Amino acid sequence: MNDFNAKSTTDEVIEGISLDGRVAVVTGASAGLGVETARVLAGAGARVLLVGRDQEKVAGVVKSLRDDNPQAEFDTALMDLSDLDSVRTTAADIAARYPEIHLLINNAGIMACPFGRTAQGFELQFGTNHLGHFLLTCLLAPSLLAAAGSDGESRVICLSSAAHRFGGMDFDDPNYEHRDYDKWGAYGQSKTANALFAVALDRRLRDRGVRTFAVHPGVIQTELGRHLTQEDQDTVLGAIPRDEYKTIPQGAATSVWAATSPALKNKGGVYLEDCHIAEPGLPGERGGVQDHAVDPALADRLWQLSEELVDERFDL
Repeated sequence: MNDFNAKSTTDEVIEGISLDGRVAVVTGASAGLGVETARVLAGAGARVLLVGRDQEKVAGVVKSLRDDNPQAEFDTALMDLSDLDSVRTTAADIAARYPEIHLLINNAGIMACPFGRTAQGFELQFGTNHLGHFLLTCLLAPSLLAAAGSDGESRVICLSSAAHRFGGMDFDDPNYEHRDYDKWGAYGQSKTANALFAVALDRRLRDRGVRTFAVHPGVIQTELGRHLTQEDQDTVLGAIPRDEYKTIPQGAATSVWAATSPALKNKGGVYLEDCHIAEPGLPGERGGVQDHAVDPALADRLWQLSEELVDERFDL
């Protein structure tokens, strides 16, 4: 499909692509991959809305980005993905400001954190990484559909992870109400949910021009790892060869490629890694995607569960 690989950078995958006139929304845009994604999309001409929880951090990022590229167009919004009331308020604000959204990058997330619950009582990783983004995306669907109608195609990018291997969806107890909490299992479940959501959303909107992709960015040292203990560093991350680690521009490259590559036109509902569509995962190998993260029946089951949990139906 292309000559890109695990070491390709954001600047390499965006080369020659113009996003003039397009609007991009990036969650988790106050640090790490979100900042790099916003920088590159704006550099290609998009107007980028940076979404984060901390007003001071988001404002600091925008100032830095504008200092580097005074011609770039940026906007901001505040949202707490772990609170569905916040998601609804922010989604309404974004939709009012941007009746057309061409790119939605669901980048924000938390990883392997101590047990906690969201404002509505969901397990913190599942509630933040999946349910918050599920609700945001569905509420912004009219803007995505409007952009697709005028531009031919809009895209949703859901950041998943190779950690989907750590755990599939437990539909009987997704919020750890009846089983012992396992922070890596919970993270794996949330990343499986991100991938399944991409499958379900693409099936619902593809005929109207909205395509959805799940992305594994790779192993990158960012603020996402703030909850990791030394044991985590030694066991989970220590098993990964150092030469497989990515820089932030390499880690954000697959997100940017997914959002902008002409090679993906009329494709969707697939899991991407290293700027390619992933192959099925094989035992003993870290790459590829497991069946439980791309199964259409499981994706539809998760969609129904997600609607029940956020207490809203979406006729998409």
